[in-house]
Amino acid sequence: MNMIGGLLKQALLGATRIPGEIKNCFEESRKRGGQGLRLPEMLKLMAKVINSIDRVYICIDAVDELLAHDRSEFIGALRQIIQDAPNTRLFLTGRPYIRRELNQHLTKSVPVIHIVADPGDIASYLSHKIDEAGGRDPELMTENLKEDITTTILEKASGM
Repeated sequence: MNMIGGLLKQALLGATRIPGEIKNCFEESRKRGGQGLRLPEMLKLMAKVINSIDRVYICIDAVDELLAHDRSEFIGALRQIIQDAPNTRLFLTGRPYIRRELNQHLTKSVPVIHIVADPGDIASYLSHKIDEAGGRDPELMTENLKEDITTTILEKASGM
């Protein structure tokens, strides 16, 4: 899984030293024809690296954009990392429809806090930005267009 490999690489960049076991795994992989590490190997190494660091924050934006199968496997891998390296903190964003999947995979092992954008805040921000931009050429932004933009963005923000 490329995303876990990318996280492992980033964690290694934050480590003060690369443990010999990790170097050995990469050497073994190279001897197998450079096939790369398998997910179970990456997860073991990830836990080792993270446990050598005081605290690690993993931030993943738009988890909902992963294909369903890949997302399930990825969230399961994150759960494994948290179990093996409790000094890991996760921050995931995604559309509301994946909340059930996150709850199913993660709430047993970690507390989950759902943060939802407030439509009133979004509408207020959009109104301010549109008015700010509309000051350049007021004829370009009619009230109907402003309303259409706001409605469309609010629908998208709510996952519609």
